[in-house]
Amino acid sequence: MISTRASLCTDFASLGIRPGEVLMVHSSVRAVGEVRGGVNVIVQALLDALGPAGTLVAYLDFEPCFEDEDMEDVPVFDKRIAHAARDHGILHETIRNWPGTLRSDHPDAGVAALGAQAEWITAEHPFHYGYGPGTPLEKVLLAKGRVLMLGAPLDTITLLHFAEHQAQLPDKRIRRYRRLMPGTNGPEWVEFEEFDTADPVHDLLPQNCFEQIAKAYLAAGGGVQGRVGGADAFLFDGSKLVQFAIAWLERFAANGFRLV
Repeated sequence: MISTRASLCTDFASLGIRPGEVLMVHSSVRAVGEVRGGVNVIVQALLDALGPAGTLVAYLDFEPCFEDEDMEDVPVFDKRIAHAARDHGILHETIRNWPGTLRSDHPDAGVAALGAQAEWITAEHPFHYGYGPGTPLEKVLLAKGRVLMLGAPLDTITLLHFAEHQAQLPDKRIRRYRRLMPGTNGPEWVEFEEFDTADPVHDLLPQNCFEQIAKAYLAAGGGVQGRVGGADAFLFDGSKLVQFAIAWLERFAANGFRLV
């Protein structure tokens, strides 16, 4: 089956995507299958579904710089040209390059946004704890935004990092690092501090805890599942999913980090 712009719009509408909403997308373009016109048509169909009052959001990240690298070889993070991390897939990079897209300033927790609320969502992204309050993730929640998993693994729901941030858990792992950033007089090193998002925020949480949370939420009647092209697609209410995740994480910790 070959998907078209029109058929994708129909699939998005059937899944429940509404004009005017804020939608954070994660995608595997390969899972969608063949699309007449390629990945650009997927983005255009999403924009069609959201309409001029809607906003499309994508998590970007930045190609990682490891601690043992020669610091002279670490690239400057320049949000105008820095590619989305490759493991997020081509759709995120396509959104980053789309005319009118705005990008937040954080190199690692950064998002791209396109549409009516893009400027507000991407503005003033804190460098410390970039997945918590005051960040684009919180703004997606404040805007009653939803999350579309378009063939992407359920373990990659970036919004759940906000739940990790807000959940009352002991001994969360904290990461302190620095990035080479543009400065007034040339590149300068900037310090960052985050709850560690490379793995679950606590050493005793299961590696696939985001997937477990999403599946538990679906089993409890949350979210919507459907098909877009050849891909399994899931649509989640961001605030409800995050509140469910906070409760799940806190219950897990209260039970000695054991599933019950």
